[in-house]
Amino acid sequence: MPVLKGFGSYADLPAEKINDKITRRVMAGEQGMIVWWDIKAGGHAAAHSHPHEQLVWMVTGRMDFRIGEQKMSMGPGDVAVIPGGVEHEGFFPEDTLVMDIFAPPRQDFLDGGPPPYMVPPKKD
Repeated sequence: MPVLKGFGSYADLPAEKINDKITRRVMAGEQGMIVWWDIKAGGHAAAHSHPHEQLVWMVTGRMDFRIGEQKMSMGPGDVAVIPGGVEHEGFFPEDTLVMDIFAPPRQDFLDGGPPPYMVPPKKD
């Protein structure tokens, strides 16, 4: 994913399929990044942490979210801040659109490919 300068369009951001339930669009500048997640019912972002501060804005749908020891069922209009290094996890009981802002930008997202915590375990 390239770092943008100047103007662009959400529609022009490539939709990257992460797994059968999760798709993302990424827009990054030099010091921050926005990620739009389109998550189908039954999606799961397993427990993980990263050094980036993360701001969350629920656009549509529902997310059962845990930040550290705190839990909340989030819906449209709800927001959250996840400090860098704090473990968090999300379950999606219905189709959801959520927007995350990361600072600084996540190089792993710029590189593309699914985050390990969003890859379903392989069945033997």
